[in-house]
Amino acid sequence: MTKPDIIIGIDAGTSVLKAVAFSLEGHQLAISSVKNDYNVSAEGAATQSMPKTWQDCVRALCDLSDQIERLDNRTAAIGVTAQGDGTWLLDSKQEPFTGAWLWLDARAAKTVEQLTRSEAERERFHDTGTGLNTCQQGSQLAHMKTHAPELIETASVALHCKDWLYFNLTGALATDPSEASFTFGDFRNRQYSPRVIEALGLSSHRSLLPEIIDGTKLTHPLSNDAAQQCGLRAGTPVSLGFVDMIMTALGAGVYTGDEGVGCSTVGSTGVHMTAKHAENVLLNSDHTGYVICLPHQNLVAQTQTNMAATLNIDWILQIGADLVAEFVDRPSQKDMIARLETWLSSSSPGALLYHPYISDAGERGPFLNPYAKANFTGLAWGHRYPDLVRAVVEGLGMAARDCYAAMGEMPQELRLTGGATKSDVFRKILSAAVGAPVRVSEREEAGAAGCAMMAAVSIGAYPDMKACIDQWVVPLLTKPDKPDEQLSQTYQKLYAAYAETREGLAGPWTILGELARQKAAP
Repeated sequence: MTKPDIIIGIDAGTSVLKAVAFSLEGHQLAISSVKNDYNVSAEGAATQSMPKTWQDCVRALCDLSDQIERLDNRTAAIGVTAQGDGTWLLDSKQEPFTGAWLWLDARAAKTVEQLTRSEAERERFHDTGTGLNTCQQGSQLAHMKTHAPELIETASVALHCKDWLYFNLTGALATDPSEASFTFGDFRNRQYSPRVIEALGLSSHRSLLPEIIDGTKLTHPLSNDAAQQCGLRAGTPVSLGFVDMIMTALGAGVYTGDEGVGCSTVGSTGVHMTAKHAENVLLNSDHTGYVICLPHQNLVAQTQTNMAATLNIDWILQIGADLVAEFVDRPSQKDMIARLETWLSSSSPGALLYHPYISDAGERGPFLNPYAKANFTGLAWGHRYPDLVRAVVEGLGMAARDCYAAMGEMPQELRLTGGATKSDVFRKILSAAVGAPVRVSEREEAGAAGCAMMAAVSIGAYPDMKACIDQWVVPLLTKPDKPDEQLSQTYQKLYAAYAETREGLAGPWTILGELARQKAAP
């Protein structure tokens, strides 16, 4: 009989769902990807089909089986993670009855404003360590209670994306300590907090919250039905991973036992974090950021997240492609990305200032403002398209520095993952903006690796997470590249302007937000 020697990691992101096969030693063997899609509306809704998301997962696993012979018998365990926040509801028959509200959904903006002004907000923030914003399940459920009561009354359980996939894989209704504690609980004990639930006005709906389980300690077997659909072996242990940003950071080296390490994931969103013992977390007075449990005893990741990172790059490249298409054949996104490095290299550092708040949901890190908007400052006649492109990328560097500054001391070393970090110029910009040497994880699929690592620990392939990290993570970190001193000096001055400017923009953002709401009203 074939000895199980493969761990599968499932990572259901916002745009792509991936199933990745790893050896027990952490080597990536094969990957299968299925493109996701979701629906948006002028009212700020962003929803995704729950049945289709499961079918995409099935398809990815079946495609993986086509790549690896005898994958069913060779799979020792499966780990699953997915996009964070959002609300995935099931009815009393444990079936979806509405589209999942994604983290991109902005409908709860008014509800968030009301909740953050309540007397209970201080206690809620103390327990969760997490600023309230529109993307979170707590905010969305509170909004539904007032504005869409038929949804919350029909629901029997509220899940997150990875929880939904875990339910389909195993039949178990559960969530993990990371999303449970930063949304409804206390990061210190990793349990639900009654006063947080009360602060959100959801005490009467406490039954919607599923059991909290730690995927390094408890697994559920792959069900017969799921095994038949996915072409895998029934009974295979399935581990419920932590939220995707934590799994990605784990796979990229957020914690290896070294002091003063920051870890940034630059993807659709920008995630910036440092690993700390729970008792060492210093909550900021602005009530922003996240404190998210790591799959280590008493360790958490203090986190600040930008709503949009590479989405800003996508936007500026789209603008360029739109203009070209007015005269000649439209260049593809791939063609535009191929020119990115040239545009960055041919423009001057600090020529313009850009705030990368391009998301329709506003900004959440290191400040909370659902009306925040992107903007250029300092435009002059001599500026050209490459200057705009460089300003956008430098804006991501400024946003990263802004986030780390809000968490205390700047990192002594910055570890990077995400598609944009493949650019040499982009890495130099981030390094200089933060003022720290940069190391890049050569792990291609850090999120899938993170949940696969949890699964490997859960079945005893490693005695603990630290031993797994030493094997799976540390060898894949590149040597540190020191920041360019002259560029760092330029960015120190640019950051001062960046921070001062964004402070003064809150009033104009509110006015623009009110105007947009009036236009959208029937």
